[in-house]
Amino acid sequence: MINKNNNKIPTIEEFNRYKPKRLDFKWTINEDGMVSMDVPKFNSKYWKSFCKLIKKENTFKANFDRLGSIIWNYCDGTNSVKIILDHLLKEFPDEKNIDQRLYLFLQQMKNLHYIYF
Repeated sequence: MINKNNNKIPTIEEFNRYKPKRLDFKWTINEDGMVSMDVPKFNSKYWKSFCKLIKKENTFKANFDRLGSIIWNYCDGTNSVKIILDHLLKEFPDEKNIDQRLYLFLQQMKNLHYIYF
């Protein structure tokens, strides 16, 4: 992950201070607390029009597991990665490598343009 300030990979301490913020996607939480998000397939007008022409949806559902759902709920721009990690450590005390799973999940969400820091 690139730090905008100096184009280098952040340290764990720097990354823990980041505050992930969800982009504007339609998403819901089911009765089990699992997140389901509508993700656009295409952003260009041409491909959006093409989807309409062939009567296909321009979105697909991204269904998160329990860990991803909890993380997603905390990605509101006010919680630091460290705060999210502390919550996960309490929620999943027996899980191994929960910090690495959090960091990889956030990196993947950023690379997919679902969140930003």
